[in-house]
Amino acid sequence: MRTAFYISDGTAITSEVFGHALLSLFPMEFEHVTIPFVETVDKAEEVKKQINLTAKRSGEKPFVFHTFVTPETREIIDSSDAVIYNFLEHFVNPVEQELGITAKPKSHRTHSIHENSYDYRIDAVNFALANDDGSKVTDYEHADVILVGVSRSGKTPTSLYLALQYGIKAANYPFTDDDMDDVALPEFLKKHKKKLFGLTIEPLRLREIRDGRMANSKYSSSRQCRMEVREVEKLYKKERIPYINTTSFSVEEISAKIISEAGLQRYKY
Repeated sequence: MRTAFYISDGTAITSEVFGHALLSLFPMEFEHVTIPFVETVDKAEEVKKQINLTAKRSGEKPFVFHTFVTPETREIIDSSDAVIYNFLEHFVNPVEQELGITAKPKSHRTHSIHENSYDYRIDAVNFALANDDGSKVTDYEHADVILVGVSRSGKTPTSLYLALQYGIKAANYPFTDDDMDDVALPEFLKKHKKKLFGLTIEPLRLREIRDGRMANSKYSSSRQCRMEVREVEKLYKKERIPYINTTSFSVEEISAKIISEAGLQRYKY
């Protein structure tokens, strides 16, 4: 199996995002190795040895995706027995020419604790945790979006992802079995109807998820899952609440669709 290294003198998040996106285009499996904070010459030499050993053991040059801004460590990694992809270097010159100024590389700048989004994201995470699963409904006026849906349709992970990645304050509220006789919006949700965004899911997938939590129960039965999904989707259509089916999407894709369709502001940079 071909190995792909994602390396940086910072978090290596950028290397991972670019590298994974590129390799996902090819229908084959890779062994993925991420090495962040390669900040010294000694550390870079250690990583180079690891790369070279991988190449020798497998008989194939590994891919190395990196975003080094420090020349000394970058040159060491570039001299490895590997196929090197330096994303920053590839794009710096064209951007310099377009802007008419010279880039001033600085380690950790792309994911710095000092970036403007930091406070937004921390506040949003705290908000998502405090307003998870309908545990608190008095702060909805401060929410950017309120996710609604049946239990285990993806509300909590999506709320946390929106908060952590984009600084979006997302509350979430569940429709439970007790609501199913006459599913309707509670008054405290009606007041914030413009903030509502629904999640739904295929009943079969919902049953699989619930079965892992409470096997052989009414909660995880096929009949219960079908009924809950049917009733909640009827509510979405009746109240004209925008919604998406989460069955075949990752949390990243779900979040991106919500941001796009709800017109939410990102606090990422």
